[in-house]
Amino acid sequence: MARVTVEDCIDKVDNRFELVLLAGHRARQISQGAPITVPRDNDKNPVVALREIADETLSPDDLKEDLIHSLQKHVEVDEPEADGEAIADQTGAAVAATDADDAEENITFDRMTEEDLLAGIEGLVPPEKSDDY
Repeated sequence: MARVTVEDCIDKVDNRFELVLLAGHRARQISQGAPITVPRDNDKNPVVALREIADETLSPDDLKEDLIHSLQKHVEVDEPEADGEAIADQTGAAVAATDADDAEENITFDRMTEEDLLAGIEGLVPPEKSDDY
């Protein structure tokens, strides 16, 4: 069918299985309306995709990234990493927090007496009953 085109593509994409994945992905893009970068010459979409890869009008690396992106269900956003000083500051704060936990005098709790609790409970109003329930 497109033997010459496949043989031309092997120079651009080493693995034949990867070539099939990339050409299939590109053929689906073409059938969804993506513009083609080579003349059609009455060829079907898979042959056009192979010819685009062979003529290097599309980068195989770009096609691979696009294929991976189309298969992902959750796309991670690359966020800039914190610099070394910010990481050191965070680590120092964690050590200080650990030292503070060891000192019992820094920990204070709000205490409530049983009488205060009962007074609070008595002040609660039950919800109104409605005919819906």
